[in-house]
Amino acid sequence: MKQAINWALVGTGGIVNSFIVGLRAAEGANPQAVVSRSKEKAAAFAQRYGIEKVYTEYDAMLQDPSIHAVYIGIPHTLHKDYAVQALKAKKAVLCEKPAAVNADGLSEMIAAAKAAGAFFMEAMWTRFVPSVCKVREWLQYDLIGEIKRVEANFCFNTSINPESRLFDLNLGGGALLDAGVYPISLASMVFRKNPEKVASFLSLGQTGVDEDVAALISYSPSQVASISAALSTSTVNDAWIYGKTGRIHLPDFVFSHSADLNVYGKYSYHYEPEFISNGYNYEAEAVMDCIRAGKTESEIMPLTESLAIARTMDEIRSQWNFRYPGEKP
Repeated sequence: MKQAINWALVGTGGIVNSFIVGLRAAEGANPQAVVSRSKEKAAAFAQRYGIEKVYTEYDAMLQDPSIHAVYIGIPHTLHKDYAVQALKAKKAVLCEKPAAVNADGLSEMIAAAKAAGAFFMEAMWTRFVPSVCKVREWLQYDLIGEIKRVEANFCFNTSINPESRLFDLNLGGGALLDAGVYPISLASMVFRKNPEKVASFLSLGQTGVDEDVAALISYSPSQVASISAALSTSTVNDAWIYGKTGRIHLPDFVFSHSADLNVYGKYSYHYEPEFISNGYNYEAEAVMDCIRAGKTESEIMPLTESLAIARTMDEIRSQWNFRYPGEKP
């Protein structure tokens, strides 16, 4: 029986509803508190999921000694301040992706985590699902040879709503931060090194956020990732990893339930294991294992890699002179 980890959930929006479904299926997890500025929303959320404590004041929750871990699922622009406060209170923090709007903000968060000796991770839940874990194993055993190319899309078509977080410049809206972070993170996981060059395309919509983005990211002269993300165009959102001696396919890679391995001229293999709950449980269990072991970061989603991903997204936006309110030129 694993030691129980008591969680506080910050926010009551869609991503927090998804996370708690997985959290309730994770061994040793105890969703104990919810935090929202709206007492009504917090109370309704607590009743829906059987949560014991409701807080409308963030500081009051941070002073609760029974809380071990804080999950932050509010808009991107609020991540940094909330995470830094929690880390200073020596709470473990799992912060939704992107962990910060830019690399400078993420650097502050990492510094706060190191100063406090507290666990901190960007919530890239897709890295922990069984199919992606199997892909890392295939890559570790060099089953497709030297990796030459990664192709991944996460593009969907949603109605333009200026009041939606996705289209709100002040809340860090846009395709790159909300969707593009997934294929960029996948490429980073595969190549396991920092990019050398980035060439990009970015299209701003009527609310001022980027609605479409595409990029070629080179990790060496012969290793390239081709990624795209969109809020206004639907695509087949698969991922392909091409090596010298084979290829890997992740169908619908952000919500991946399976993976296919093809070693050229030798064999093909389809991997589709049992998938428990909605997948967020795998991330939660990995975080809790780190906390129990006294670790301050994850080996699967390390802070240096999150920072490299943030810098890549900064570079894409800088090429198009796209900044969020309050960002430095």
